[in-house]
Amino acid sequence: MKLKFLLLLTVVAAFLIAGCASKGYVDTKIAEMQTKVESDVNKTQAQTTLNADEIKKLQEATVELSKKTDMALNQAKGFESYQVIWEGVVNFGFDSFELNEVAKETLEGLGKKMVENPRSLLEVAGHTDTRGSDNYNILLGMKRAESVKLYLTDQYAVALYRMFTISYGKTKPVALPDERDANARNRRVVLKLWGELK
Repeated sequence: MKLKFLLLLTVVAAFLIAGCASKGYVDTKIAEMQTKVESDVNKTQAQTTLNADEIKKLQEATVELSKKTDMALNQAKGFESYQVIWEGVVNFGFDSFELNEVAKETLEGLGKKMVENPRSLLEVAGHTDTRGSDNYNILLGMKRAESVKLYLTDQYAVALYRMFTISYGKTKPVALPDERDANARNRRVVLKLWGELK
């Protein structure tokens, strides 16, 4: 009987010790999970604050853009009768935004036309061939457009506010890759001079 009681007592003690060990393990795991949850909550709160700041900035930029658009529309009054009075294209070498002699000859005719029509406005759109990344080509297209703008300002004293530049990069090719000289034809600046028809 004593032996059975001792055996029972040993089993109960073993269960109690195992229970304590399990409880300690569970407590440790719960503490680890609480720490992780708190860390995740803190990260989420920080990201939410960052997103709120970005949304606020975008809202402010939208309001500012709306004001500028309204101002541009008000200033555009009187230009309703404008039409394209001259069009041209200048081409560029591979990965270049330098004007060659042929381009300068084209721009000579344009510069004279802009001097003759002092209220005319010029649209300058830069393009590239399909090689390279989208971002690089947008930048290269803008450099090409800006080189035309700078040339007309330097050579013909055309005011900067009369010229508007944009870059389409490689998104608007005039020649498909399988066409002859496609890359050379796509490396270009398209020019449209807007003015009143006389």
